[in-house]
Amino acid sequence: MIVFPAIDLIAGKVVRLERGERSRCTVYSDDPVAQARAFAEQGATWVHVVDLSAALEEDEDACAANSAAIEAICRVDGLSVDVGGGVRSLKRIDELAGYGARRIALGTVLVTEPGFAEVAARGFGGMLVADVAARDGQVKINGWRDGISRSVESVVGELSELGFRHLVFTDISRDGMQTGVDADAYRRVAACAGFPVVASGGISTLADVRALAAAGPDVVEGCIIGRALYEGNFTLAEALEAAGQGAAQAGARSSGPSAAVSGEGAGDAH
Repeated sequence: MIVFPAIDLIAGKVVRLERGERSRCTVYSDDPVAQARAFAEQGATWVHVVDLSAALEEDEDACAANSAAIEAICRVDGLSVDVGGGVRSLKRIDELAGYGARRIALGTVLVTEPGFAEVAARGFGGMLVADVAARDGQVKINGWRDGISRSVESVVGELSELGFRHLVFTDISRDGMQTGVDADAYRRVAACAGFPVVASGGISTLADVRALAAAGPDVVEGCIIGRALYEGNFTLAEALEAAGQGAAQAGARSSGPSAAVSGEGAGDAH
């Protein structure tokens, strides 16, 4: 199971939101590139980056600062970057691909413009990730602020038919709350999608990581971990071990500090 340490960005700073609420924001670092390097040194092979300023439609300066940070993170040696947040045009997909992103997540636009989603899926194929977030089984869009009166099953089934083969599913009620995971929810989503999903939201202990790994590769492709790392619940090396990647890989590039994050800290919001 892939472990995706998360870097969520607002105006070029690494943050964490609780339940996706902008008013409940904790800033962990003003150096996202240093944070990405720290994750790489501790054994990460992937990092999950979210442009919250774009997702929340913040001002031009905030979005420009995030774009600069994303481009720089994509240049960090040894890391593959999965990036999303406010990606609503083919031009933006091209920009992120040009930065060197390996996966690009689409969220709101998948349900507001299904025609665009179909064109994007045809043009970019396996590079694209469907980013679906829900509260109480109902899908939310626009930075999780708006409902669309559609169930997770309906949206995921439609995206699968369009050809998406990577999907991040976020349980909003658990996001940023360190309340634990609902492995059965990911089983249901994976069954609907027809392929394994990336789990996001609520991971607070190594037992949560193990529970997701135990669901099997047909259910969970990976997991995104944010606040639990930044608050020091466990180290990234421990998370990699719990995910089944093995101590050897976890320590392969562990020339840096053994703590989960750099000395300055950081955060995520999924």
